Amino acid sequence: MGRVAFPERLKLSARGATMDNQKGRTVELVCPCCGARLKVDRELGKVVAHESPPKRAKPPDLAHATRALEKQAARREALFKQSAEEEKVKSQVLESKFKEALKRTRDEPVAPPLRDIDLD
Repeated sequence: MGRVAFPERLKLSARGATMDNQKGRTVELVCPCCGARLKVDRELGKVVAHESPPKRAKPPDLAHATRALEKQAARREALFKQSAEEEKVKSQVLESKFKEALKRTRDEPVAPPLRDIDLD
């Protein structure tokens, strides 16, 4: 492996690097992937200090995911039961409407059907 050459004026993005001073030997870099901070000696081209990246929040554990899935399943079951009850009531409502309509038609006199008359 060869020596890493650094230009006198370091051009990097905001994530990139800062120099201790313009004529200093070290350059501080931030890794764009993990966020680790590195101090690199410009003349040697080697890392002289390393600061670990900040720890990220742990993902939820398997037990938490299982509880979430169980809650979702219970919610789906409750919605299904509610829908089934509404369908039962719906059939009862339709049946009572039919009985009322039947009572009204029984009380009305039976009239002969209207016929179309041809005037030809």
